[in-house]
Amino acid sequence: MTTIDLGTPPVAALPLLDGLPRRVALTLPELQHCAVAAGGAPLPFLLGGPAAGDAPADLLADRLGAQRADTDVQAYVDALASLHDPAGTLARRGLLGEDGVDPGVLGAIGLLAAPRIGIDLDVVAGGVRAKAWHRQAGGAVATLATTDGIVFDLAWFPSEGWADELGRVAVLPEDVTLAPSSVPECVDLPYELVDAAGEALRTHRADVLPALVAQHLGAVHDQDGRALGEGEVLTVVQALHTETQGRVRAMLADIAAEATTVGVVSWLLLADGWHQLRPHRDGDTHRVEVRRVDPGDFPTALAPVLAEVTA
Repeated sequence: MTTIDLGTPPVAALPLLDGLPRRVALTLPELQHCAVAAGGAPLPFLLGGPAAGDAPADLLADRLGAQRADTDVQAYVDALASLHDPAGTLARRGLLGEDGVDPGVLGAIGLLAAPRIGIDLDVVAGGVRAKAWHRQAGGAVATLATTDGIVFDLAWFPSEGWADELGRVAVLPEDVTLAPSSVPECVDLPYELVDAAGEALRTHRADVLPALVAQHLGAVHDQDGRALGEGEVLTVVQALHTETQGRVRAMLADIAAEATTVGVVSWLLLADGWHQLRPHRDGDTHRVEVRRVDPGDFPTALAPVLAEVTA
């Protein structure tokens, strides 16, 4: 699970975000070199080391989607070892000169270390997993993203451009094929039913699904409030798990607040595209609304949650 690290003392953001907006690709060693040059600014993910008994790939397995198999760990370590000296590669690319690291890069890393608002993103689609960290403060946004934990995309721009950047998050890869879904445009279900059905399917006990559905008969509704029939509900709960081919999970927090509130936005990629999961309560019952959305709706979906955590 991606987490927003609130335990590291922040480094003051550097007022060097000149030339907005910009985007550069940095290898992990280059990124670390720039972070040191930015006053030892902490990066939004944690790296292990020999003292902790962890290889770099061990630490990034959960946070960056790397596999934990020994062969993959070794491949990751070998890939990092094959990279050239970061100071030399930064200099050749014009990002390191006599006066030090490019001030825009330093400012972006400083902002990543000392923001007011943070959004951590975990995206899986088309067999690819990407992690991204968005940080905002003082009218500027810095973002960091990676799909392999080796090459990182660092960008910075005015806050007015944040919605456009967030609009790229849920854009589907070209190799993702869409088809009709058995899940309606909008359906509202008891969370207990969704959870129990998922557990039954994961443990190969699909035979218990009819009994689970019967326990919640009349409690599953479409967008018009119509209660779905037993056969319709059975089809929906099965499709919610068998059609899944990706997800987006966003964690939002007002990092600068004394009492930090964290909000979560979750989307599920089903056969026909993205569906937003909206947990809510009806009396004492926990429920979840599953609603069809378009990729461009992602900034709009984040807006009310962001407003809540920053209130």
